[in-house]
Amino acid sequence: MRSTAPSLMYPLTLSTAFSHRSSQLRPRCVRLLSHSLPFFYKFESPHTFCPKSKNRPVLLVRSCTSITAKPSSEFRKKPVDSEQDEKLRSLRELFSKPGIGIDAYIIPSQDAHQSEFIAECYMRRAYISGFTGSAGTAVITKDKAALWTDGRYFLQAEKQLSYSWILMRAGNYGVPTTSEWLNDVLAPGCRIGIDPREQFLFSSDAAEELKEAIAKKNHELVYLYDINLVDEIWKGSRPEPPRKPVRVHELTYAGLDVSSKLSSLRSELIDAGCSAIVVSMLDEVCWLLNLRGNDVPNSPVMYAYLIVEIDEAKLFIDDSKVSPEVMDHLKNAGVELRPYESILAEIKNLAAKGAHLWLDTSSINAAIVNTYKAACDQYSGHLDNKRKNKTKVYGVTNGQSEVPTGVSKISPILLAKAVKNEAELEGMRNAHLRDAAALAQFWSWLEEEILKGVLLTEVDVAYKLLQFRSMQAGFLDTSFDTISASGANGAIIHYNPNPDSCSIVDVKKMFLLDSGAQYIDGTTDITRTVHFGEPTPREKECFTRVLQGHIALDQAVFPENTPGFVLDAFARSSLWKIGLDYRHGTGHGVGAALNVHEGPQSISFRFGNMTPLLKGMIVSNEPGYYEDHDFGIRIENLLCVKEMDTPNRFGGIGYLGFEKLTFVPIQSKLVELSLLSNAEIDWLNHYHSQVWEKVSPLLDGSSRQWLWDNTRPLAKH
Repeated sequence: MRSTAPSLMYPLTLSTAFSHRSSQLRPRCVRLLSHSLPFFYKFESPHTFCPKSKNRPVLLVRSCTSITAKPSSEFRKKPVDSEQDEKLRSLRELFSKPGIGIDAYIIPSQDAHQSEFIAECYMRRAYISGFTGSAGTAVITKDKAALWTDGRYFLQAEKQLSYSWILMRAGNYGVPTTSEWLNDVLAPGCRIGIDPREQFLFSSDAAEELKEAIAKKNHELVYLYDINLVDEIWKGSRPEPPRKPVRVHELTYAGLDVSSKLSSLRSELIDAGCSAIVVSMLDEVCWLLNLRGNDVPNSPVMYAYLIVEIDEAKLFIDDSKVSPEVMDHLKNAGVELRPYESILAEIKNLAAKGAHLWLDTSSINAAIVNTYKAACDQYSGHLDNKRKNKTKVYGVTNGQSEVPTGVSKISPILLAKAVKNEAELEGMRNAHLRDAAALAQFWSWLEEEILKGVLLTEVDVAYKLLQFRSMQAGFLDTSFDTISASGANGAIIHYNPNPDSCSIVDVKKMFLLDSGAQYIDGTTDITRTVHFGEPTPREKECFTRVLQGHIALDQAVFPENTPGFVLDAFARSSLWKIGLDYRHGTGHGVGAALNVHEGPQSISFRFGNMTPLLKGMIVSNEPGYYEDHDFGIRIENLLCVKEMDTPNRFGGIGYLGFEKLTFVPIQSKLVELSLLSNAEIDWLNHYHSQVWEKVSPLLDGSSRQWLWDNTRPLAKH
């Protein structure tokens, strides 16, 4: 899947500078301090907040001296969407109601766990704006409506937004942040509202930065505790929250039992002088407890919070999702169940017990952090009485004060989850081979149908691919909505075909297919671009240069502790030579039978993410090129970071490289051989020989013949 845009994934983040507060959310920007690789990893020294503390870290807000943004209507011809405009009118009517009294309203994309992909019932921004991309923030004033999204979604947003919306192309020169825009369009002293659940939808860092930024114009951030404005309009048509069952992720695939993971986490707590940690990222909860869910489309996670203390752990979840098998699994690991809605009450209890609470404020929502801060203030005065009465309080063994405090520090689960153990890697390898077999069957079928002159829509093609994948052992779901894009639609980086408006797969145009699957033992993500007719010289040159970038990154060898951004230029260099580029990162992390996008690692031109690539991490390799309104090209494999046996070890350190996980042919027809070196041809021939060797035993008949035909070696110059 198209790589995430780290600094733009959540446009409400106001600072583009790297800091230990990791305001850029996901992937989080962290620096490894230790060269050793323990189960959990060490991070920079945290900052600590204590009751009534007035000292806060300085925040950097990008200055935008010239604010220029064209309305989305200037970029396309599209009739007014009366339904979306009616929603805006209804929302604005609520601004002046008693008890509300606001001048602007902010609607982010996230759920309470800062998830990229969310359940339908939480898609408030998509409902109000009509824009369905996974990243974006809507801001509505009394007379304007603006939407921020990143480069993956510019063309999609142009199509989906009505004339009433201004499209803010986040990251482009001169485009303001949300706070800069509000400070510019509103008169000083206005009230900017967020709904009562928005405190959950903002991370603590993002909410604080927003509050401070708008204060420059004396604006007030208003929490509307009594009404959710979007839900008020949505009313009865809003989907119900998901209540699908949770399942145990077997030890065969997890590789490490829950008790061992909790023990390692508790050691980290003790080392950090903490007595408890709040875990809110859904994939971190699932990974730590060896559970998987089905609450979020394409992601095997469930809505839950987890609090781990030194001697106990509590999972906050709707217990209707928990089967007897899952209950026994949790009991054996010493994990108790609590109602999902009781998380804030438990946060208050931790403060009352004098807990030293580890909070990753880059991902923990503002409601939890603010509740704990208020409770620390409230209960700190009670601790003296508890000591006199010898009531147990949760102090720590290193002599710290028993006054409740919160330590703001990156979650130690983040890197532990990203560095796969051998069982997880083996599951990923096996899942990718079965996925490759399904793709070979699919491409064989599709080429045959095209040759017969059968008219197929982009949705028809995506559905047929799903059918082939669903026949594979262990298949559960797609890992994201399939990007099936013919011709100009391929230039929409995260295009999502709609049955009512999608295109016919045109034999005379490029066809881009970006897809992935969730299997019981692994997660896949692959993109191939093909042409069913005769490609133009321009298409072949662009494709070949993308392929050269893909090869360069695949072959990269680099020192230990190298951050991903250092490698990004490898994938772009061939395009740069003729003045071309692409507007997205080159690689994102991928979970093992978990989220298709995970941090903290990435390979991107955005250099704020200092996370080093570590042995066992999985990343995508997906350079591309897109000509607006014409075609799109992307070639994507998944890679696993591995140790390399180099003849030298300069500085006494080791060197790393990549192991391929994806084995599906790359269409030779689109390759302009005159542009490739003999070494690059050798790479392609060797890759195709591996594809044949690994995947052909899983195939028979026409699909096996298709694989043979598409893995034949190319002749050298």
